Amino acid sequence: MESAAECGVRDFDFFILSDTRGPELWVSEEEGWFEWCRETDGFAGIFYRRRRVSVKRKSGNIADFCRRWGSLYRYMVVLDADSVMTGPALIKLVRLMEARPEVGMIQTFPMSVNRSTLFARLQQFSSRLYGPMFAAGLHYWELGDGQYWGHNAIIRVAPFMEHCSLPHLPGRPPLGGEILSHDFVESALMGSAGWTVWLAYDIPGSYEEPPSSLVEEMGRSRRWCQGNMQHLRLAFARGLAGVHRALFLNGAFSYISACLWFGFLILGSGEAVWQSLSGPTYFAAPGPTLFPQWPAWHPAVALALMAVTGAILFAPKFLAAALALRQDRARRFGGPAKLAASLTLELLLSALFAPIRMMFHARFVAATWLGRAVTWRSQGREDAELSWKDGLRYFGLDTAVGAAWGFGVHRLAPDYFQWLIPIVAALVLSVPLAVLASRVKLGERLRTLGLLLIPEEKTPVPELEELGRELLAARSAEARRVRLSARDGFVRAVTDPCTNALHSQLLGGDRRWEPSRRGRREALRSWALMSGPQGLGPAERRALLGDGQAVRELHREVWQLEGAAAGRWLAGL
Repeated sequence: MESAAECGVRDFDFFILSDTRGPELWVSEEEGWFEWCRETDGFAGIFYRRRRVSVKRKSGNIADFCRRWGSLYRYMVVLDADSVMTGPALIKLVRLMEARPEVGMIQTFPMSVNRSTLFARLQQFSSRLYGPMFAAGLHYWELGDGQYWGHNAIIRVAPFMEHCSLPHLPGRPPLGGEILSHDFVESALMGSAGWTVWLAYDIPGSYEEPPSSLVEEMGRSRRWCQGNMQHLRLAFARGLAGVHRALFLNGAFSYISACLWFGFLILGSGEAVWQSLSGPTYFAAPGPTLFPQWPAWHPAVALALMAVTGAILFAPKFLAAALALRQDRARRFGGPAKLAASLTLELLLSALFAPIRMMFHARFVAATWLGRAVTWRSQGREDAELSWKDGLRYFGLDTAVGAAWGFGVHRLAPDYFQWLIPIVAALVLSVPLAVLASRVKLGERLRTLGLLLIPEEKTPVPELEELGRELLAARSAEARRVRLSARDGFVRAVTDPCTNALHSQLLGGDRRWEPSRRGRREALRSWALMSGPQGLGPAERRALLGDGQAVRELHREVWQLEGAAAGRWLAGL
């Protein structure tokens, strides 16, 4: 908001759309919104909306906004909780939409920033070095039939409301029901209605935060996998552009390919073991013959296959590094020598992580087709280090499978084992790889050495610097409020007069309850008054917070308590 205002533009309104279920975080969000508005005098342009019923998750949040306020706006820019966009980027998007009335969506290419673990720094380096060339190529092939990735994009509201209502897939989850990867479907529906969708690969100032560990990435991939499997049911729907059908299939096969790779390795290992145990067959033809069939080995074909595979995997990365050198951008990555060292490190670690991802993705595809639906969980917004216990919990099975696989092939088909060493070694080392890659100290150490640097670290972006200061101040303020005030948000909403008034006001008018339901709320309020906050579970706290009348009455009654009963509520105030 401040960045856009510094560019002389104050025509943006900001909506914070929340599906928060935790009562403590719910109250903290309200307090944070109020403080932000008060500090910036933004009550006329910054709005907070929390839905009472979380239907269809993120897509439901956007639909709720469109129903309530969509007719007031020509465009909307969708941002995730970890998204950042500079004022010039926002203004450029609006001007592009104004200049091209046939455009329905413009998707920017967000760069990964603001994380410190080794794993996250790998993603940031990859995004910053390889991303521009990848995005330019994607734009070349997609043109006006591009993708929408769900965030860091501008959308023309009227056609979005008219054409992008998501269908409810017949059948039960995971392949039926609500569409999880809604963004691809929304861009396809926009395209089928005659509107173009573009990837603005050359607009700087669009950022997001990557997962801080392999576990976080796999949690997100599990949801994406189910959504992409659902897209197989939509790939041949009538009215879609050919590019969008191809994108649906490409998304699905980005996960199915893990099954194909795993199957290829298993069949290859099985064939090698069979040949080793059974020995060569020189006279396979039926009947007597004077001419044996000698075993044939074609090393040139095997080497050619390996070379083609290596070119597909690594050539784009080397080309991106060469492009950075040619455009004199290497100094933004620490210089040519540091860029080369960072590239080598990224190639090595990516090769080690690839088999681990293969095992997870193969399980995800199998689980989806076996009918196991995923539970939606929000991505972590902080650097979260993985403990050794959790590392063993998530990757212990892969370690055992890799060790048994490698041992068996080494004993039964030692000549084939050398081809499996990269796969088996990665699986056996998956626990320490995942745990160490989640360490902040390792990431910071590499940054000190000048490795895996990104341009935003060499030349800081003012908006990202300001965000860092604001987050640090917010954490300090929250810690001070929790230390000096009540222990959690629910208690503050009940006991603190300002928080109670704010929460009640944001709930709107009192709801009309059925007599039986009102009676249960009254009983719950009486129990809360007697037992204190310690006697209430999350569901009970959420029920009380959702009833403005109950929260106000509980506030008055708590301040009339005396003795031990008052101490349970007012300790720390």
